Amino acid sequence: MATPVIMPRQGQSVESCIITEWKKKVGDEVHVGDILFSYETDKSTFEEEAKVDGTLLAVFYKEDDDVPVLLNVAVIGNPGESFAEFSPDGEAAPAAAAQEAAASAEQPTQEAPAAAPTAARAEGVSPRAKATAQKLGVIATDAAPSGPHGRVIERDVVALAKEGRTGSGLGGRVLPSDTAASTEAAPAAAAAPAMPAAPTGIDYEEIKMPNLRKVIAKTMHQSLSEMAQLTHNTSFDATKILALRSHLKAAPESMELPKITINDIILFAASRILMQHESLNAHCLGDKMRFYKHVHLGIAVDTPRGLLVPTLFNADTKSLKEIATESKKLIKAAQDGSINPDLLQGGTFTVSNVGVYGVESFTPVINPPQVALLGVCSITERVRTVDGQITTYPAMGLSLTYDHRAVDGAPASRFLKDLVTALENFDLLMIG
Repeated sequence: MATPVIMPRQGQSVESCIITEWKKKVGDEVHVGDILFSYETDKSTFEEEAKVDGTLLAVFYKEDDDVPVLLNVAVIGNPGESFAEFSPDGEAAPAAAAQEAAASAEQPTQEAPAAAPTAARAEGVSPRAKATAQKLGVIATDAAPSGPHGRVIERDVVALAKEGRTGSGLGGRVLPSDTAASTEAAPAAAAAPAMPAAPTGIDYEEIKMPNLRKVIAKTMHQSLSEMAQLTHNTSFDATKILALRSHLKAAPESMELPKITINDIILFAASRILMQHESLNAHCLGDKMRFYKHVHLGIAVDTPRGLLVPTLFNADTKSLKEIATESKKLIKAAQDGSINPDLLQGGTFTVSNVGVYGVESFTPVINPPQVALLGVCSITERVRTVDGQITTYPAMGLSLTYDHRAVDGAPASRFLKDLVTALENFDLLMIG
């Protein structure tokens, strides 16, 4: 019996995944545990294993297709079995129909019928979607396609109707002119910008941008274009936290303390001080502000696939030991690609540490809809005068970027001042 392969749901927040590579092709024999394809969300990468033995009868989506979760992407069964019923839109997708026809054909087919799939693909709207569009009074070709090969299917039309987009006729009725105009506009809208020609005689390598990189680029551009971002820079005397870290490293193994880093200490301090500055522990939602009762810290992590920001939820309720333990688990899961996508959202404030790279000051970019982000910089030796004597001390830089639409300079400065005081007197903060 044929068995469909569905696109898994990786976390409740994920609505679709992009197929990055098919490991098996139609006609291949597969066994339980074999990797069928790899896919990624906007946050992480995964692989889908075969759940049954058999032959890969059909593939409904190509590489780079964005597939809604829980939809059929392929079928495994015995050679010659019918699989049209498993098509994502309830109809045989063009590619799947061609595969089934080729697999079951005993006589050569005529050329004329072979042109039907091409015509269906060019039209780009399933019969069911057409009927639903007519019933709902919308223009099917205006819908964003999610079916196989970029085809508009029934749910796309339903989504379009919910947007309130209808025809130009009386009562929103779709007129022939609406359909014609939409059809004519589609090629122009879909046209990709021309690629600039490479300079003559210059060697280069062109690599497709990974999907995660595209998401990061879009998010960063949105952040900088939609926010009024400013950055304040300061530093603090890191003498006490360096001494504490050395003391903790020398602690007996019987105490079962995790490896506590400078970053863990800063996360702990930020989580406490943010509770006194609600304007920075917030989201800016257009004409509304959302202030949070607890601190959900985003931790910027450099991974092989790009920047990820897992969230340490309720950080203000956790001890230094708990923060150190949980943050390391989050960082490791983000780096090896096993993190649950639900843990990559929901942050109310982000900390980004680039001090390990020797950066003394920088301008972090806010992760919307958050209103602020703290950058942690390197430790440098600085000179000061104490009781008439010139001495040096380890100074650690901090860079706070904030959205001036939501936060003024004075509250942002007060937060930085209080954070510096807490870090320079970390022993007292621990007692409190």
